[in-house]
Amino acid sequence: MKSYSEKRDSQRFEDIYTQYFAKMKRFAKEYVLRDEDAENIVHDAFTYLWENWEFLSQHANLFAFLFLSVKNRSLDFLRRRIVNQKAMDKISEEYILNLKINCNALESFEQEYSQEDIENIIRQALDSLPEKCRDIFIKSKIEGKKQKDIATELNISLNTVESQMAIAYKKLRKELKNNLPLFLFLFL
Repeated sequence: MKSYSEKRDSQRFEDIYTQYFAKMKRFAKEYVLRDEDAENIVHDAFTYLWENWEFLSQHANLFAFLFLSVKNRSLDFLRRRIVNQKAMDKISEEYILNLKINCNALESFEQEYSQEDIENIIRQALDSLPEKCRDIFIKSKIEGKKQKDIATELNISLNTVESQMAIAYKKLRKELKNNLPLFLFLFL
């Protein structure tokens, strides 16, 4: 059961909360713009006040304390928001730059090569692979078969299929180093 002093403190806190909450929220909202953010800031200030009630209620001008607390919390919120926004802007800039680079690469590739050229480049690259390696690669990447199914079909171990795919990857990367879009197309 609460003592008389605790009840009085609780009532005094409720009175201050009722008297100042809306005013503090309007103040915070002027700076942080969103109702939810302003409300959270003011709730945090009142929570801190309540948690430190015993000291603050006797040694502080509560209105001034709340004003400064909400002001400082709003300022911290805005600083964090600015840092986060700058990070997001940088990520967006890099993403857009990558998109432009990729677009330019594909456009220049399209302008340089006809369909027949592309078919010849792929055929030459595949012909550079050892026969077993080429068969496994074609079954996997062109026919779309799973490595497990290829191993069963060719009566070889899954490990062999994986190692042959690694060999194909390494050799094709070297063969297609000047044709990155084709390399990516074959391996994705």
